[in-house]
Amino acid sequence: MIIRDLEKIIGTKRQVNAKNGNWISRRLILKDDNVGFSLTDTIINEGTQTHIWYKNHVEAVYCIEGEGELELEQTGEKTALYPGLMYLLNCHEKHILRAKTRMRMICVFNPPLTGSETHDDDGSYPLTE
Repeated sequence: MIIRDLEKIIGTKRQVNAKNGNWISRRLILKDDNVGFSLTDTIINEGTQTHIWYKNHVEAVYCIEGEGELELEQTGEKTALYPGLMYLLNCHEKHILRAKTRMRMICVFNPPLTGSETHDDDGSYPLTE
């Protein structure tokens, strides 16, 4: 059994800050836990806009706090984000995440994150072996 307390992750190597200051990801479950996925508790800072393309991962996101918008780059389709809404990027969609207020998101990644990932120039996380 694995048990982790978010308060004990904050400020450790399991907390990763975006280079541009847009988000903070607290990584609860990682690849080395050997369960086939990773789980993060992520804060998206108010007023930010982040271009994301998880070309190497599938991501499910559950909003538990705040409001924002998700825009698919290819189609321009926009979805309002609010507590209780889940979205799944199962086709590696390029998207823009905009935070109207501070948002808190629970994210599941497959394949799992190793722990230190931040977005590359194209908005992706690298694929690790």
